Amino acid sequence: MAKKTAHPIDERITPRELKEHGVKTVLNKIRRLKGYFMTNTERDLSQSDFKNRVLPHTQMLVAGERNACGYFSIEISGGASIHVDMLRKQINPFEKLRVLKSMMPDTLFQTLVRGINLFGYRPYPDNVVRLTIQHFAEVIDVFRVFDFLNDVRNMVPVFEEVKRAGRILEPAICFSTGPEHTDAYYVKKVGEIVDITGEDIILCIKNHAGLGTQKRIGDLVKAILDRFPGMLIHYHGHNTDGNDIGRTVEAVRNGARIVNGGDHSFTGFYGPPPLLTIVETLEDYGYPCVGIDKQAVIDTSNKLRPEREYYKDFESQFLGFDPTVQIHKLPGGATGSSFEQAVKGSFLHLMPEILQQELPKVQVELGNWWSVTPGSQILWTTAVNNVLKRARYKDANDDLKNLMLGRYGELPFYKPADWIYEAVFGPNWKKTVERDYGYQKIEDVDLAIEKRVLEKRLERKASEEELVLYLQHPNDAVSFFKFEEKYGKVWVLPPKVWFKKGGFNLGDTFEFPDAYGKLHSIVIGPQRKTSSGDAVTYLVIDHHPEPILTELEQEGAKAEARKVTLTAKEIEALAKSGDIRSPIKGTVNEVPVAEGDEVSAGQVLIVLEAMKMLNNVVSAINGKVVEVLKNPGDQVDVGDPLLSVKKAPEGEVGSHGARQGKG
Repeated sequence: MAKKTAHPIDERITPRELKEHGVKTVLNKIRRLKGYFMTNTERDLSQSDFKNRVLPHTQMLVAGERNACGYFSIEISGGASIHVDMLRKQINPFEKLRVLKSMMPDTLFQTLVRGINLFGYRPYPDNVVRLTIQHFAEVIDVFRVFDFLNDVRNMVPVFEEVKRAGRILEPAICFSTGPEHTDAYYVKKVGEIVDITGEDIILCIKNHAGLGTQKRIGDLVKAILDRFPGMLIHYHGHNTDGNDIGRTVEAVRNGARIVNGGDHSFTGFYGPPPLLTIVETLEDYGYPCVGIDKQAVIDTSNKLRPEREYYKDFESQFLGFDPTVQIHKLPGGATGSSFEQAVKGSFLHLMPEILQQELPKVQVELGNWWSVTPGSQILWTTAVNNVLKRARYKDANDDLKNLMLGRYGELPFYKPADWIYEAVFGPNWKKTVERDYGYQKIEDVDLAIEKRVLEKRLERKASEEELVLYLQHPNDAVSFFKFEEKYGKVWVLPPKVWFKKGGFNLGDTFEFPDAYGKLHSIVIGPQRKTSSGDAVTYLVIDHHPEPILTELEQEGAKAEARKVTLTAKEIEALAKSGDIRSPIKGTVNEVPVAEGDEVSAGQVLIVLEAMKMLNNVVSAINGKVVEVLKNPGDQVDVGDPLLSVKKAPEGEVGSHGARQGKG
């Protein structure tokens, strides 16, 4: 079917060309050449279909073949991948980019940035945003930037830093469907972007859920080009309903110059469609894919296919294409993780109700904006809570409250009804809205102080890149840095070692090539007991013994106390006595009070993170903090003790001078 296609070497756009000749020259070259370009959205495929678990070892395995493919770019970073690389102890995100860049010198590297949410799930201070982009611009060539409310203000700091660094800027308009989502609306939004950036950009139509029909996408591309004839459009879509090849073809036929796809042997249901199928379909319409080497594309998938079996446990529990995405609008990157959460939370049987009834209802009620990070998390958690609690909008999380207070930007079409504000904020909601409504400007942090805090936690000096990662994901970054200090560069290991089921037994012997192809052998054992009763197990690595100490539970030790399960009412009652318990299962994000602080009823005592949402635990009484039991990064379960507050005498109000938490 597919044959190798020769192409002039000067059709490729390389990092060297960008560096030597600049953005404008590169963009004019794209305009001049006949046909369209292809981006391999490897990162989005990994996130949507494999929960970001595709390891550096696998990426390095096919780096040479991918470099030969002639892509416009490869999306190799961004979105949730920065977080997951550290969270799952895979690799330092900067190190990954440098290692892969050395193996793919002719390919532009692309990232996805969530505006001022960067690679996280909520807004960051301006100086953190700028510092982050400055450092990632050293290893990234193309920056795709979006905001979940299409609020251009939330993208400006990234725009400015990308342009200052001489990198290719790709602002995105997030696409959805419904009566408000007209061509006129999107064309106006493009105008707002161009007023700030000028036309030396690539414009992305970000169809993150794979919504609409072929005709709808073709019409939108045409409408934008009618108003901005010289605009370079990059169409990005997901194949959730199985229809994105058609949408991509219509985008190109109506003037899009760059499109997305994935390696066919790794494509699934929720990520991009197979890129070779797009290339060969458009050939029949007379549209050549500029610079593509089809045999290199085939070689990549041939080499990847045997690797896929190691990742099968990370594919979604929900198999098959999903045409009902046109109803629930859940983006590809959130689909797999939502079903994983449903399995862990024992509500998989409720997913049809959540996706096809409650989630679309919540979308319309909250304003019909775009279900993409962090908006997708807000919509998803709200819909799940509504169904599980059988009480709509009860106990809303702080991210929903901030959204309804306009903290993230103006809702683009309409605000929720009064009854939703009352359900979320209580009977005095009008006073709350009048007092607190408005765009939230996040104050700059003192970077020098933050670095000292990081170094204290690490007990060593920290690099600027480590500071950048810490500022976005403090607890997971510190945990990763300490893990790598203890265990070394584990990213060299192949997935058959990383994901081996059942653990390892004494006497097991196995061989494998590392990420650079060098062969290694490991023997598990022997093992000996220490004088304290613990065990030292030797890993004989390439014939060199490495001892590993394992602390064992001693005979006669008291069994762990039976875990106490508390109801929501019991947790609430304990809080009134000063015994503060966790209402959810999650991670401690921040403890804004200390022992000895006087606190008032309603003051934030601790901030918990669950399902990427922040949840404030507030004091039910006036009093003094007498004990803090948890620290940032600690895992907590429902009912776990968090703090103790000694109740103040009647009539005495706690000091308002105590440090305040996140609102």
